Amino acid sequence: MRKSSSGQNGARGGRSGARQGFRSREDKPARKGPPKGPSTKQRSAKPAAKSRSDEPHRERPATMTPAARAPARPTAEAPRKPTRAQAKAAAQEVLATGVQTLVVEPDEADMRVDRFLVARFPQLAFTHIQRIVRKGELRVDGKRAQPNDRLTAGQKVRIPPLKLDQPRPVSRSAAKDQSDREFLKSITLYEDKDVLIINKPMGLAVQGGSGTTRHVDGLLECMRDAEGQKPRLVHRLDKDTAGCLVIAKTRFAASTMAKSFRSRTTRKIYWALVAGVPRVRQGRVSTYLAKEGEEGDARMKVARHGDEGASHALTYYAVIDTAAQKLSWLSLKPVTGRTHQLRAHTAHIGHPIVGDPKYFDIENWELPGGIQNKLHLLARRIVIANPRTGKPIDVTAPLPPHMQQSFNLLGFDTSQYDPIVEAPEE
Repeated sequence: MRKSSSGQNGARGGRSGARQGFRSREDKPARKGPPKGPSTKQRSAKPAAKSRSDEPHRERPATMTPAARAPARPTAEAPRKPTRAQAKAAAQEVLATGVQTLVVEPDEADMRVDRFLVARFPQLAFTHIQRIVRKGELRVDGKRAQPNDRLTAGQKVRIPPLKLDQPRPVSRSAAKDQSDREFLKSITLYEDKDVLIINKPMGLAVQGGSGTTRHVDGLLECMRDAEGQKPRLVHRLDKDTAGCLVIAKTRFAASTMAKSFRSRTTRKIYWALVAGVPRVRQGRVSTYLAKEGEEGDARMKVARHGDEGASHALTYYAVIDTAAQKLSWLSLKPVTGRTHQLRAHTAHIGHPIVGDPKYFDIENWELPGGIQNKLHLLARRIVIANPRTGKPIDVTAPLPPHMQQSFNLLGFDTSQYDPIVEAPEE
């Protein structure tokens, strides 16, 4: 495995500066007032207010200046901007009570509409968020929005009254947080102050849904910071796909790495065990894909350009090794990132991935002995620029247990040269 590897002071300074401003105005004599520098007798002659200078010196902190002791004028100091945690708490109070309008902040620019809602309302089920967007109940600058529309800083997002699909736990136990932290640490492939890359196990969902209670997004709750912010997902893997999953620990990293994925500068390599042997040992699959079926049972079908919901998908592939013309070990490089893209594309060329319950459609095909009927797809390697330095973070994930067992049975050597490395990036 290879790895490559602040604002509060300013706010305090602003308030201190404001107080210094009060001092200069208070020290300046009024136009019709007494002359500058009144005597102690004159000051003590005012019965209405007791001067702090009359207090014993021992009762005043040595470091406190007269300006710091003077009360700030409430009309002169600008109101403090609420913290993210306070803003989020206020948003929760109106979840189910009425319409609210949110303004997209600069560090939320370029976020998808649905991901924006996930970040602002983490307790809402993702399926519920997609539903309100799809129904047109959410508006951006007065217009209907699609789930994958990108936001820009300053836009106003109108949110309809929201209702929780399920009660949010009042609190998380320290034992639960500790357990989740230990689990995440055990599957961590790379981590720095901005980025976390984990080896997602097969069977662990990335996000919650109907009937899904344990998922990566939920595990990340244990990593919330003092302001209530938790790490963010910047891409997804199917529940049964194992391997490299990139997570942003900061808003800055999330925005930067999301752009990297969209601009296709992130290199992704997958390994798969498929049925049969492709006639063309190295090639490309270019189709349009569209979703069919209901949520939960939906699958991607090959569509034509212009069909409703159809998006272009491009994949490069290469055969690394074969087993008696029965099975092939493929290396895959998806240029685009469509749902189920690799699974749909391998099935489209007649070589579906072994153990795929949605796309494996070869009749009378028997699973070779000793090979488990589980999805044999691994997000093997990812190379992404470090959001702060720009240097590449290059991470490789090991084979999951069921794929390792299959490779051992078939005699595949994982140290073999992977020709997909030379495949184009676009």
